[in-house]
Amino acid sequence: MSQAKIQETNLALDEEQVDAQEDKFLTFPLADEEYGIEIRHVTEIVGIQNITYLPDTPQYVRGVINLRGKVIPVIDVRLRFAMEEREYDDRTCVVVVNIEDSSVGLIVDSVSEVIDIPKSNIEPSPNIRNGKTSDFISGLGKVAEEVKILLNIQSLIYSSDLESAMAEIDCKYHGEDGNCGLSN
Repeated sequence: MSQAKIQETNLALDEEQVDAQEDKFLTFPLADEEYGIEIRHVTEIVGIQNITYLPDTPQYVRGVINLRGKVIPVIDVRLRFAMEEREYDDRTCVVVVNIEDSSVGLIVDSVSEVIDIPKSNIEPSPNIRNGKTSDFISGLGKVAEEVKILLNIQSLIYSSDLESAMAEIDCKYHGEDGNCGLSN
């Protein structure tokens, strides 16, 4: 088989995988609400791990975990949303997501299920603060008689304070010289 034909076949397979993940959301509870994130961002779900605390990071950045040799920053979604902190238990999960080739763990109370929410059942985020929508909410998914709050994973993960913390983590654990290009 020619190289061009192999690339064409791989591209077709990638498109099929994207199509299979379209309209699918991993749902999880936080407090009394159900949230969802697009399944295409989820790489795995693991139980709560031993977390190494990192100083000088936002409170919701709990630290890093070592997941099969890869150091991954973890964010407590409850704290990110300014909710009351909850003690971790055997149902607490780390949902590992991949955004722009970066892995981040999201600590959630538990996971519920993967559900289909067609675009026709997704309402835009309401204007709730001075005519502005929450950056974290991409929409509201109508499922039977319930509403799932669908999250904008990029806004959840990428903010200026979190980006600088993640850059430090990346440099510290993945940088070649450990000084991140800073001179002494």
